[in-house]
Amino acid sequence: MTVRTIDLRSDTVTRPDAAMRHAMADADVGDDVLDRDPTMARLEERVASMLGYEGALWVPSGSMGNLIALMLHLRRGDAFLAPEHAHVLGSELGTAAWLAQGMPQVLPHDAGPGRPTPETVRAAVGTGPYFTLSTTLLCLENTHNFAGGAVFDANEWNSLVEAARSKDLLVHLDGARVWNAAAALGVPVSDLTRGADTVQVCLSKGLGAPVGSMLASDSARITEARRIRKMLGGGVRQGGILAAAGLLALDNVDSLAADHANATLLADGLRERGWIVAAPQTNIVLADGSLGIAELAELGIAAVTVTGKIRFVTHRDVSESDIREVLGRLGEDRR
Repeated sequence: MTVRTIDLRSDTVTRPDAAMRHAMADADVGDDVLDRDPTMARLEERVASMLGYEGALWVPSGSMGNLIALMLHLRRGDAFLAPEHAHVLGSELGTAAWLAQGMPQVLPHDAGPGRPTPETVRAAVGTGPYFTLSTTLLCLENTHNFAGGAVFDANEWNSLVEAARSKDLLVHLDGARVWNAAAALGVPVSDLTRGADTVQVCLSKGLGAPVGSMLASDSARITEARRIRKMLGGGVRQGGILAAAGLLALDNVDSLAADHANATLLADGLRERGWIVAAPQTNIVLADGSLGIAELAELGIAAVTVTGKIRFVTHRDVSESDIREVLGRLGEDRR
């Protein structure tokens, strides 16, 4: 008998539920390239309001949203700062350098998982003669994926933004999972985005849309971002079909707390079975154990490897009973 696979590779594997599929099928649509799509416009207005910005732009992926932001902010040869293992550094196929033409500079996690100290940000911006590398942008990630879904709070965020401003840096937030950060902290998401020049947020991870991210900024930058999206081949026609899913996905923010609880349940259970596991802050569990990806797959447990550890990601398509089933397949407690 084939064992049912419990998929913990990512929160991107979620599938639209019946209500979301129905909303997509019935969406009011138009040509977004020519004269805007009405449902897409509603989604963009709603996200801009939630994040505290003048405007927002739907993009097909978080990687494109990040790339457009970098193309808005960087001149050819400018350096930008980002924490070690940030998604813009190692998981977007070098587009920061290839297409945005920026020079990445890596910052250590000296303030805790996923984040630098303000002092490190200031120290990374050098001064000198005209041939000195010009650093113009700070990119931050909240939650930080490869640091195990690590969160930084509004005070830390504000301090990092202030450090960037003191060195005349622009700020971009890769907030693909900032919804999770806000849920973990119990604060409005706008508390964690305020002060950034651009913010990218994802609809297709924990919120469950099948595709789509949003880039938020002031109206002038969003107008230019729309041009860049088209330049990159991201113009959409009847995008309301996808935007309808995004609008329903925004109603799922409150359900993220259940994903976080399941991640804690999983981490505790792994630890009881002899795995080395840090306590998760959100829905990502990084662990060292006696089994690798192939052995887990034989047990019907799908996971991936990041930064030398096994990563498990809980999401809305995995229930508490599924997590208990995973732990059951891994054997008895070793306490």
